[in-house]
Amino acid sequence: MLRDALRQDVEKLAGEIGERNLGLYRGLAAAADYLEVSFTKTGSEVHRQEYEVAGMTCANIEVEIPGSDQAGEIVIVGAHYDSVDGSPGANDNATGVAAVLALNRLLAERKASRTLRFVAFANEEPPFFQSSHMGSLVYARHCRRRGEKVVAMLSLETIGYYSDHEGSQHYPFPFGIFYPSTGNFIGFVGNTLSRRLVRDLVASFRRHAKYPSQGGALPGFIPGIGFSDHWAFWQQGYPAAMVTDTAPFRYPYYHTASDTPEKVQYDRMARVVAGLAGVITDIIG
Repeated sequence: MLRDALRQDVEKLAGEIGERNLGLYRGLAAAADYLEVSFTKTGSEVHRQEYEVAGMTCANIEVEIPGSDQAGEIVIVGAHYDSVDGSPGANDNATGVAAVLALNRLLAERKASRTLRFVAFANEEPPFFQSSHMGSLVYARHCRRRGEKVVAMLSLETIGYYSDHEGSQHYPFPFGIFYPSTGNFIGFVGNTLSRRLVRDLVASFRRHAKYPSQGGALPGFIPGIGFSDHWAFWQQGYPAAMVTDTAPFRYPYYHTASDTPEKVQYDRMARVVAGLAGVITDIIG
């Protein structure tokens, strides 16, 4: 079942492989290989977009499901597979990667109007965050150079932790005035230029999932709004949004050695991923 598949992928990435970044390159390479094999099992043709950083080869891992009558319009669902230095990165971001793998399994044989891509990105975490070596920026620039029409990008970022306790959710000032203080929801976050995409995502999710959700299209300079791979697509003028449990504004183990697989709430995460499958189905037509 979906919950068990998500748990298996998170435990593989954050438990067996563990920390994965250029400082522990063996882990980063092992994660890339695992993702390639996992994507291949759905019958998808896997493409590696390789580039060098400090003499080491990094790779974005991509699969594509071609569209039909609107094949030139591309929807990208992605997540970064590296972890921050000193952390096994279970919630940040093995959960996002596990969701990408699960969604590929669910949608690999679906016929759609638009082209759908699933991409796992390298080097989202510091010191490469919002730099030219960030995997999603390398990828987004490649899309722009090729003149590709990316109509929506969804970045799945830290989606496995929820709490029913009052006061468990925090925000940059002044957003705590407008949004709930209980961290039991999944968030859809974009910049003001992605307002329509955020609105459509939230509406679609609420049709497909009986699970709390919140959405916001806010200025990109606000702390946290651009804290993932969707930021890279904004830089190239593409509409993009982050799907998140809000990471440092909720998750007490964010960027620590305690971000381990048993902290993830797989039942709730599975409900979110099932809802996202419906959302993506709506977007691709």
